Amino acid sequence: QVQLVESGGGLVQPGGSLRLSCAASGLNSEYHYIGWFRQAPGKEREGLACSSSSNSRIYYADSVKGRFTISRNGLYLQMNMLKPEDTAVYYCNYFGVRGYWGQGTQVTVSS
Repeated sequence: QVQLVESGGGLVQPGGSLRLSCAASGLNSEYHYIGWFRQAPGKEREGLACSSSSNSRIYYADSVKGRFTISRNGLYLQMNMLKPEDTAVYYCNYFGVRGYWGQGTQVTVSS
């Protein structure tokens, strides 16, 4: 059984940084994607970054390119130069044979 547990969220001032972690267990597919998404109140879930195990490529959404960095294994998300509009619940996602989600971690960017 795949389990994902995010941590590292919190309250940070604009311009600050956070590092999110995804503790993963039960991963069951050699070829998979691990990525990070977020969902702000009243908005759809947004894909931010992902890492592919098959070709070792990393992908970023335009909204976070240059500010966020996903680790090669996809289990960490370094977020720099945070803005108030980055406030959301952040989720780790594993997609192998099927997709799995963690429970999310709240990130609040506010002065």
